[in-house]
Amino acid sequence: MSKKNKELKNKIAASHLGGGQDRIDAQHKKGKLTARERIDLLLDDHSFEEIGGLVTHRSTNFGLDKKKFLGDGVVTGYGLVNGRLTYVFSQDFTVLGGSLAEAHAEKICKIMDLALKNGAPIIGLNDSGGARIQEGVVSLGGYADIFFKNTMSSGVIPQISAIMGPCAGGAVYSPALTDFILMVENTSYMFVTGPGVVKTVTNEEVSAEELGGAETHSTKSGVTHFAVNNELEAINHIKKLLSYIPQNCEEMSIIVDYEFQDEKRELLNSIIPENPNQPYDIRTVISEVADKDTFFEVHKNYADNIVVGFCRLAGRSIGIVANQPAVLAGVLDVESSKKGARFVRFCDAFNIPLLVFEDVPGFLPGTDQEWNAIITNGAKLLYAFSEATVPRVTVITRKAYGGAYDVMNSKHIGADMNYAWPTAEIAVMGAKGAAEIIFKKEINSAKNPQEKLEEKQNEYATLFANPYNAAARGYIDEVIEPYQTRKKLIRAFKMLENKVATLPKKKHGNIPL
Repeated sequence: MSKKNKELKNKIAASHLGGGQDRIDAQHKKGKLTARERIDLLLDDHSFEEIGGLVTHRSTNFGLDKKKFLGDGVVTGYGLVNGRLTYVFSQDFTVLGGSLAEAHAEKICKIMDLALKNGAPIIGLNDSGGARIQEGVVSLGGYADIFFKNTMSSGVIPQISAIMGPCAGGAVYSPALTDFILMVENTSYMFVTGPGVVKTVTNEEVSAEELGGAETHSTKSGVTHFAVNNELEAINHIKKLLSYIPQNCEEMSIIVDYEFQDEKRELLNSIIPENPNQPYDIRTVISEVADKDTFFEVHKNYADNIVVGFCRLAGRSIGIVANQPAVLAGVLDVESSKKGARFVRFCDAFNIPLLVFEDVPGFLPGTDQEWNAIITNGAKLLYAFSEATVPRVTVITRKAYGGAYDVMNSKHIGADMNYAWPTAEIAVMGAKGAAEIIFKKEINSAKNPQEKLEEKQNEYATLFANPYNAAARGYIDEVIEPYQTRKKLIRAFKMLENKVATLPKKKHGNIPL
């Protein structure tokens, strides 16, 4: 290993904070930083190189000819984050409200072009009131140019957006096209139309925070992946996020040095409750399997019946998708399907192996789900897993029922390795429901229907409430004791590290959007 590469790995392993934190006074922790302070915090010491610092706007309408601001309201350039090349633009709300117009947009587009050509992440620190009204259609054209470059960069380089202030109208669509969005509580907002327009059109009274604040978008809409307390925390989140992902789609994430020890995790043997209907927290399983303190959850407050995020496994960056039995029994619904699908596609685009923990009783029934297209949205998760070519491993901890068994990275849709704990139940449905259907006549005609139901329920459970039938058919590669899980997964991902898989030749698939 080269000295430079070793130093880089040590930086990532030791800290996600970087040196910039010490350079900003503590008084800023709860308030808004300037555009340059944000960049100073994000990038390594003395690594920032500004581009376009002397650019000014060109419009002379409505008195703009009398106001000239160097940089036109956005600071652009490149530098290093933990020693790795990163491109950045930071909007300055103190200059014409950070509004976007021709020169402002050209600066952002130039930095995006450089990021794409050189295969490095682009970070947008957004703080803009929207299009510059004084420049008319030129402003709209500038937004469209950025949207197009966002789309062309998608899946090629990582794109991260931090919303540091108001983000309205056309300004919201560039972040929406990027891979991850962070919002700062109480100081950042995202909405297509503000509270005033909402009141005029729909007569609804709503505050900016309720309409498009960090809490709203992290819990209800799912627009933002991270809601943080202050801007310092947002920037540290960006650094940590970057440590798990590669520079571009042609590279692999850095593997941090790891010293192998006893990889058994005895606590896993006691996690699954004896009562199959009793919940448990899947995060406990994740924390026991992952390297210590490396699980970095994404979309934590949204669709919490599924858990997604990054971790390290023997130093290797892994993407995790896990049903959460502690919320709605881990059932799949509209929101969790969309959340899972989006994360799977990101990991696949950037060569990050996928680990799935499965404990799912099926899809959530009901008119609300059907009318909100659970069929189409559930198919998104199915499509995402089926299309993924990265190493894919599944561990079934308990329930794997119905179509949800297929969807959650089953062998049938291309998973490489599937393990099951002895507590796994792989069946079309739960024992009680199955017995009521299969033995309906027998139960109804019995002298004691309840006793007969329990008898048939036990009969069905004996046959299917275990992983061995699936293992006999090769759908499960191995039934393992829970304490062995970490060791098995380390070996499996090591074995799969040179996996090559290609999709049929096509322009692109047609994911059920």
